[in-house]
Amino acid sequence: MGVAFASNPSPPVTREGPLRVMVVDDSVVIRGLISRWISAESDMVVAASLRTGLEAVNQLERVDPDVAVLDIEMPELDGISALPQMLAKKRDLVVIMASTLTRRNAEISFKALSLGAADYIPKPESTREAGAADLFRHDLIEKIRQLGGRLRRKPAVTPSPLLAPSSPAAPDRAREPAARAAPVAPAQPLARRSFSTQAPRVLLIGSSTGGPQALMSVVADLGPVIDRFPVLITQHMPPTFTTILAEHLARSSHRPAREAVDGETIKPGQIYLAPGGKHMRVARQGADAMIALDDGPPVNFCKPAVDPLFMSAIDVWRGSILAVILTGMGSDGMRGGKEIVAAGGSVIAQDEATSVVWGMPGAAANAGICAAVLPLSQIAPKLNRLFSGDRS
Repeated sequence: MGVAFASNPSPPVTREGPLRVMVVDDSVVIRGLISRWISAESDMVVAASLRTGLEAVNQLERVDPDVAVLDIEMPELDGISALPQMLAKKRDLVVIMASTLTRRNAEISFKALSLGAADYIPKPESTREAGAADLFRHDLIEKIRQLGGRLRRKPAVTPSPLLAPSSPAAPDRAREPAARAAPVAPAQPLARRSFSTQAPRVLLIGSSTGGPQALMSVVADLGPVIDRFPVLITQHMPPTFTTILAEHLARSSHRPAREAVDGETIKPGQIYLAPGGKHMRVARQGADAMIALDDGPPVNFCKPAVDPLFMSAIDVWRGSILAVILTGMGSDGMRGGKEIVAAGGSVIAQDEATSVVWGMPGAAANAGICAAVLPLSQIAPKLNRLFSGDRS
């Protein structure tokens, strides 16, 4: 059986003031490091710094945090045991699981998502390495800010932005959401492009925060598409975690799914997942398309990143690309999506109401490159129709 992921949380209650963060880790070094990083931010404060999950459960109501950074391995009560008890006491608590990169911890992190954790973050093996510590700090602070920011936003009157056909004279400019600001629905309806008249020959999907849950939902109903067309996915995720994700994707779709291998030929009937720590690109080799893994620097603070996949696919499939951008922080996928549309392909984005974070899909939608902005439950049915010949 695959993991049954928790559904999108209910709209939280709006609360004023800086985000209150509870740090729970049995390592005094990690607790001190995270606490210093949080204290350096103007929009968040350390509400408590605790050593065990038992302390977190017992002090939760007194501390009343918005966000908890919860270690997995702790004495007295570990993170996965503390998680449901904490959520039982505070239903809208945002919990970010933190763990080292082991297969066991990756599996526990996926289980935590099914129990209601909002997200996970891998801890570097050594915070003495400047690059690893900097990336960990960036990712953690942004996850706290974006996920905790849900508590600061009132539910929109309209669940998802309206789409209006774009006029030929409409400017094609990308507007990226501010890094520190919660995505705000534009005052005017979003521009919508027509779907490509070319039949799609490949499905590309990009996702980040909240992506594992969204991907499970989408691939579960994509059997006919997977059987006839290649499906390539980039999810922002570290090594080991992508191995586990591929296994869950295989169980959810009832189709082969695994991490892509450099140099392998891309064929229908298979889900190819970008392996953690590598960018997945595609290249043409004679009449075939092949996987080309890239160990270059992070793109959009991510490795793997979505833009390298989207951009490289244009040289292989030209305008016969259908790309989907699911929930996630930042704007990764927007630039690649823009180039796909310019080449004649189409882009679909997940809507704000069903996204854990409407950063990536919001950037694409606000850039005016999407042919549709849909609730998660409508994406797979739409893809099935498009790959069966529907052009609207």
